[in-house]
Amino acid sequence: MVVSHRRATLRDVAQRAGTTIPTASKVLNGRSDVSDETRTAVLEAVSELGYVRPAGRSIADARGDDAFVDLVISGIEGTWANRALSGVEQAAVDAGVDLVVSVARLPDEGWLTRLLARPSRGVVLALVNASAPQLNALQAAGVPVVLLDPVSQPPASVSSVGAANWAGAHAAAEHLLGLGHRSLAVIAGRREHLYSQARVDGFRSAVGMHGDRPVPRVAFADWKRDRARQAALELFRTAEPPTGIFACSDHMALGVYEAAEECGLSIPEDVSIVGFDDLPEGEWVRPRLTTVEQPIADMGSAALRMLLRLRSGSAAGTLREELSTRLLLRESTGPATG
Repeated sequence: MVVSHRRATLRDVAQRAGTTIPTASKVLNGRSDVSDETRTAVLEAVSELGYVRPAGRSIADARGDDAFVDLVISGIEGTWANRALSGVEQAAVDAGVDLVVSVARLPDEGWLTRLLARPSRGVVLALVNASAPQLNALQAAGVPVVLLDPVSQPPASVSSVGAANWAGAHAAAEHLLGLGHRSLAVIAGRREHLYSQARVDGFRSAVGMHGDRPVPRVAFADWKRDRARQAALELFRTAEPPTGIFACSDHMALGVYEAAEECGLSIPEDVSIVGFDDLPEGEWVRPRLTTVEQPIADMGSAALRMLLRLRSGSAAGTLREELSTRLLLRESTGPATG
C-alpha cells in the first residue's frame, strides 16, 4: 500500500472551505470583499491542511514590491509598548528596511487582513495572542513570523523572543527571603498569560526551596494598577498580612504602593515591594521601586533581527531567544521586622 504525502493545494483549501479557488486566494491576499464566515472557513482549512504557498514565495515576492516589515502590537499606550517599538524600529533602521506599525485591538482581528493585503516581508507580533489559523494563514502566505513576548506557548513552527521571566521572579523571591520575610504574596497578571505563569512559578519555586516558609499567596490583577491596589488591600486586611509582595509588573506595583498608603503602612518598614520591568515610573515613586529589569528594547531589536534572518534564509528551523533579566535593588525593600 502506497501512502501519498501530496502537498496541499489551493484547490484543496477551497474544497475544504466550501468555496472557490479565486475566493480562497482573495482571503490569503487580504482582500476585503469576502464575508467573515468565508474568511474564517478558509483560514481554518489552511490550518487543517497545512497549506503553504508554492515555492515558499510570499505576496511581496510575487508582487516585486519594495521591502518593508510589519510590527503588530496589542497597544501603543504605556512605557512597555514604547520601548518595544523603539527597539524594533532601531533594528529596522540599522537593517535599512521600512517598518509598518499596526495595533491589534480586541476583539477586532482585522490586522491579519490588512497585513495580508500588503506586500509584507515579515511580521513581529508583540503581545498579540494570535490563533493557530491566523499563524497558519501567515505561513501559507509565505510571511515569516516572530512572536515578541509570547502571550501563550508558541507553536513549534513559530519563532519567538522573550525574557527570562522565571529566573527574574526567582531572584525577586530570593531577595525577599534573604531579608527574612516569611509572609509573602504575588500580584500576578492574568492566569493564562505565559509570562505571568512563569513569574509566579519562578517565585514559588524559590520559596519552595526554603521548606520552613509558607506558600506565597497569589492574586491575579489582569496587569491593571487599580485591580492590583484592590488585591493588595485585601491582603493587607487579612489576619496575617504579607510583609513582602512581588508584583509581576511595575505598573501593578504602583497599585500596591497606593494600597499600602491607604492602610497606613510604610515602605519598606512594614512591607517590602518588588516589581518587574524596570519602567521609569519605578524611579519616580518614593521610595524608589526595587524591580526586575526586563530588556524590553533589546527584545524588540532581537525580534526584528531574528525576523530578517528568517526572511533571508540564513536561519535554519524555528528559533528561540530568551534575554536575561536582573534584579535592581532600590529602596522599596528592607529587612523583615517583628
